[in-house]
Amino acid sequence: MRTAHKMPFGTELQPSGAVSFRLWAPGAERVELCLEKPGGREILSMDRDMEGWRRLVTKRAEVGSLYLYRIDGGQLVPDPASRFQPGGVHGFSQVVDPEAWQWRDDKWCGRPWSETVIYELHVGAFSPAGTFAGVVDKLDYLADLGISAIELMPVAAFPGQRNWGYDGALLFAPDRTYGPPDQLKRLVDEAHLRGLMVFLDVVYNHFGPEGNYLHLYAPSFFTERYHTPWGSAINFSGDDSHWVRQFYIYNALYWLEEFRIDGLRFDAVHSIYDPGTPHILEEIGAKVRDFFPTDRHIHLVLENDRNEARYLRRGGMGETLLYDAQWNDDFHHACHVILTNETMGYYADYRDKPLYHLGRCLAEGFAYQGEISTYRNGQKRGETSKELPAAAFVSFLQNHDQIGNRALGERLGELASPDALRAATVVLLLSPPPPLLFMGQEWGNRQPFPFFCDFGDELSTKVYEGRLREFAAFPDFQEGRHGTVPDPNLLEVFAEAKLDWVTSSRQDRRERVAQHRDLVLLRRREVVPYLPGFSGGCGEFSLFGSYGLLVRWRHDSAGLLTMLANLGPQEGYGFKLPSGRLIFSYPENNEAVGKGGAMPSWSVAYFSTLRRDKVK
Repeated sequence: MRTAHKMPFGTELQPSGAVSFRLWAPGAERVELCLEKPGGREILSMDRDMEGWRRLVTKRAEVGSLYLYRIDGGQLVPDPASRFQPGGVHGFSQVVDPEAWQWRDDKWCGRPWSETVIYELHVGAFSPAGTFAGVVDKLDYLADLGISAIELMPVAAFPGQRNWGYDGALLFAPDRTYGPPDQLKRLVDEAHLRGLMVFLDVVYNHFGPEGNYLHLYAPSFFTERYHTPWGSAINFSGDDSHWVRQFYIYNALYWLEEFRIDGLRFDAVHSIYDPGTPHILEEIGAKVRDFFPTDRHIHLVLENDRNEARYLRRGGMGETLLYDAQWNDDFHHACHVILTNETMGYYADYRDKPLYHLGRCLAEGFAYQGEISTYRNGQKRGETSKELPAAAFVSFLQNHDQIGNRALGERLGELASPDALRAATVVLLLSPPPPLLFMGQEWGNRQPFPFFCDFGDELSTKVYEGRLREFAAFPDFQEGRHGTVPDPNLLEVFAEAKLDWVTSSRQDRRERVAQHRDLVLLRRREVVPYLPGFSGGCGEFSLFGSYGLLVRWRHDSAGLLTMLANLGPQEGYGFKLPSGRLIFSYPENNEAVGKGGAMPSWSVAYFSTLRRDKVK
């Protein structure tokens, strides 16, 4: 089996042996194709049509050919739809044969969303090699852990040798530091052979500040009507927006078809501005759903600070219409306040009622469903989500943002007590919402994951100065205090973030991995079979004592799952012991659950009346 996604731009191999080159350049008077040849550079003129497209079909190029486009006789630029950039984002694009890779997983159709347990990782920091091949070397470990999906932080070509990935400049080209396209395909192939899905983080709200040249020949790609934290917004609704929209629609389909990726996570869609109809997110979601056969499981997940529940709506049979789920920042923020007592920044919105917010997340989806956000200057945030199924919300205690956006990149293990963190992990892995783990979390890794990048001298200085301004309001980083903000451009900052697999083999780390594995397996047995039946409105919650939380999820036909938790440093009282069999408790001492009408500090218990024979 071989795959290629046919697109209106970029390069395409012709049956005749020629190569087709296509570039949308409405802002340029003249575009020429520059082929790098052993004897020197060869320059070929490109035809222009009324829409601003430049086209050329030539036998002067072949698979492996290096090329650039010359704009108006001056600036040389890479192909914005390049499949590979062997010399980086400022260098030559390369003609690639997408069908060179022979897939071995030709019968793979993915896995249902209900089975999802996500493991987020950064390709460059996850393994010693820091490559796609390095991830392949760890797939058996992840499969043994019980993970069903690995999620790659963005891999699109970025400037320099290291980057989180959110500064991507060429969105169709896997970054050269990780390996050529076929190495990413090998990773996906090997994952599928082990029953693992592969999700990819994509960034459609901005381009990175270095290496993108679209403004030179397609200025209508951007609009000054809206601004993002990274500058002018992408033009999704103004004049000449048709091909801008198509660029991103094809990008989503490209990763899903040509690389057989199983799902996409869309970064910070609250910074996508589109007042038109349909919204670009609706169009992408609909195109993806229409493109693939119904037996191919494709999963789409949003990061959306606006908590817009409408993108997560289900059909009459409970089927996903557009997006499967959203990363639930509310869950993380509420848990973080409970575990650490931190209330600076966006944690201020959870300071007064963290347990209430957590309960609402577990029972209804979002904590903020239209309520006023103090952090957002009194603006209302969110839409009603209680009618959505539990599976529409991805829960996590750690991810790249919530660790790396801290000044020092501390992990939760540095900030919370072991008992508190263990109790929260039980809540994460045994509650119905699909859970996400961040790389190394399963063994209690305490290495920081700081923000890192590798820009040129002038830009690197600006990035570091911006980082200093960002944390200037925090007491630990004001003049005269002990904290120092690391320079993200330094190689040692990136080195700090690379996982130390040697420490993972320590006895205490192996025990933590085993604990996570056991919880994931328990989830697979006691929660996953029932997850499709935890439909909208199935949850309810109540508080007891100072730190007590009780959550019930009522299955459409099979019974009840109940969580009883005391998430604080004192014993909890004032609850009624739930009915059903006890399926798990922490601390792992069944007699402690409810003994004498009390819950120990930092304790969690799950009870079930669910019956398999009642599942429709």
